[in-house]
Amino acid sequence: MAELQVATLTGGYAAINEAVVNDFKTSLRGALLHPGDDDYDEARKIWNGMIDKRPALIAQCSGAADVISSVNFARNNNILISVRGGGHNFPGNCVCNDGLMIDLSKMTGIRVDPAERTARAEGGTKWRALDHETQAFGLATPGGTDYDTGIGGLTLGGGIGWLSGKYGLSSDNLISADVVTADGRFQTASAAQNTDLFWALRGGGGNFGIVTSFEYQLHPVGPTVLAGSVVFPFDKAKEFHRLIRDFSSDMPDEMNIITFIHTLPEGAKACSVLLCYHGSIEEGERVLQPIREFGPPLADYIRPMPYTDAQALALSTPGQQNYIKSHFMEQVDSEAIDIMIEHFGKVTSPLSSIFFQYLGNASKRAESGQTAFGHRGALCEWGVNSVWLDPGESEIHIRWARELSQDMLPFSSGAYINQVGTEEEEGKDVIEAAFGNNFQRLAALKQRYDPTNLFSHNQNIRPKI
Repeated sequence: MAELQVATLTGGYAAINEAVVNDFKTSLRGALLHPGDDDYDEARKIWNGMIDKRPALIAQCSGAADVISSVNFARNNNILISVRGGGHNFPGNCVCNDGLMIDLSKMTGIRVDPAERTARAEGGTKWRALDHETQAFGLATPGGTDYDTGIGGLTLGGGIGWLSGKYGLSSDNLISADVVTADGRFQTASAAQNTDLFWALRGGGGNFGIVTSFEYQLHPVGPTVLAGSVVFPFDKAKEFHRLIRDFSSDMPDEMNIITFIHTLPEGAKACSVLLCYHGSIEEGERVLQPIREFGPPLADYIRPMPYTDAQALALSTPGQQNYIKSHFMEQVDSEAIDIMIEHFGKVTSPLSSIFFQYLGNASKRAESGQTAFGHRGALCEWGVNSVWLDPGESEIHIRWARELSQDMLPFSSGAYINQVGTEEEEGKDVIEAAFGNNFQRLAALKQRYDPTNLFSHNQNIRPKI
């Protein structure tokens, strides 16, 4: 009888009898894909074109029952697994080579309760769909700045967005989560049930189980916000970042910003601020006046727009080659600005950029240790995103990003877990620092909920023995 060769949790390979695989297949309502199946290549493809991994099996789950079956199959057969939600992932942790990819992308059900101002969404949902449903009632929850992002990965790692100045991180607005843990049990985590697990899910990444649905607190937002970008010449970059540093120190809760150094379509380098103000349009215009008054801009695209349009302002192009290095910073000082500008003068691709994404006031006000998100004292996330089209050019563009990141490390307070790859790619120290002071507690909870480290193809926390 034929056998299937699969990667194991312990780093080797093992053969699984075809009959065992067929039994697993019949336990699923969704599809089980093998290499060569018609839908296999599309299913393993994610947003980042740089990721080209080939799982031995892809379980396209249709609901929690399929997730339970997949977890049990993987655990019983010692198979390496990865978990795909929305698939919008820089490092590509959601796809593994030669293991089992547990694919939630077909699980996209959403239910909004406008009276209670809550929403429940399945683990494969993207923010575009969730925002569409909640905005029908004039409601939203903090959900990143790119609507193609999945709710799962963003929330489990923290989740910085346009509404974070007033309402905190995505994870701060999580009310409950339905989770399949490593033992195959379906559990609900909330402030009243499995409270340690609930704490760990809000910033601990995918280390503790597979979340099949998320319940969020919603807030009145929109339908119209003041949003868009203002673009300035690159030779004003130093003065521009000092302006933003002062502006952010007195920014109202209704405002959040991201700054970029980038290359315009016509080839000139530039710096810009992308912003969203969700409040009175008149007050928003007054608040952003210092930005508009800074020099003559190359372009001013700020205007009233639907909140759902603001969620598309930072929309990225799928299929391009992407490599990111990202750190949190507690302050943006002049030396860091100088280093960043110097390196961008040597940028290797016109598609690449440097950004500062500000956490927002409410995200910083939350007490350290309130959730597993480990960087409450940070002002912003600094990142370099190297983007290119030709896979043959990867080495030069990756090297540029790494060299810039290395020079910025003295100003870093730790990486943003949502942008970090696996332990094999990043190293144990980088991952530990990304969880900050919460790492030891997370490691102890990992031992409790996943003692064999079944959920390891991620920004991995090893069980604390």
